[in-house]
Order: sequence, then structure tokens, then C-alpha cells
Amino acid sequence: MRYTKTTLQKIEQILQDASYRIHYEKGNFQSGYCLVKEKKTIVINKFFDTEARIIALSEILTTAVPEILAEDKKIHQFIDSLNRVKSQQE
Repeated sequence: MRYTKTTLQKIEQILQDASYRIHYEKGNFQSGYCLVKEKKTIVINKFFDTEARIIALSEILTTAVPEILAEDKKIHQFIDSLNRVKSQQE
């Protein structure tokens, strides 16, 4: 699996289906994103490239909102494959 715009769109759709809103904004975020839990809003640094956006959103899925992964095995497998790609690149 590669980090492509299609992959990014899949992750965005997963989060949107779970009622999360994603905003791409300017910001000085240490890890590239800000998660406002009460409002189910995710803010990603708009200057990030596609790969960095995918990594930030997959990190949110695995750490901040793991209930999404518990709901659907296909989503869980998809995110696992992204994490394997990420670990191979490091």
C-alpha cells in the first residue's frame, strides 16, 4: 500500500462516517494535528503533504478514536496495513 490521495480520501471518509469533521488549517502543531473531542473536530496542518496527512489521521484513528476501529474489521485491517507501511519506512 502506498500513501496516495485515494488512501487519504478513504481515511477522511472513515472519520466523516463517524461524525468527525476534518479541517486543514494553518497552525503550529507539534504532531501535525489537533483533536477537539467535544466537537469531534480534527484540525490538520494544511501545509502537510499527502503522506504526512495520512500518517496524522491514521495516528488519530489508532490512538485518539479507537472505537472506530472496533466497529469494523475492514477499517481495522486498512489502518493496520498503513501502520505496517509506516514502520517499514522508518
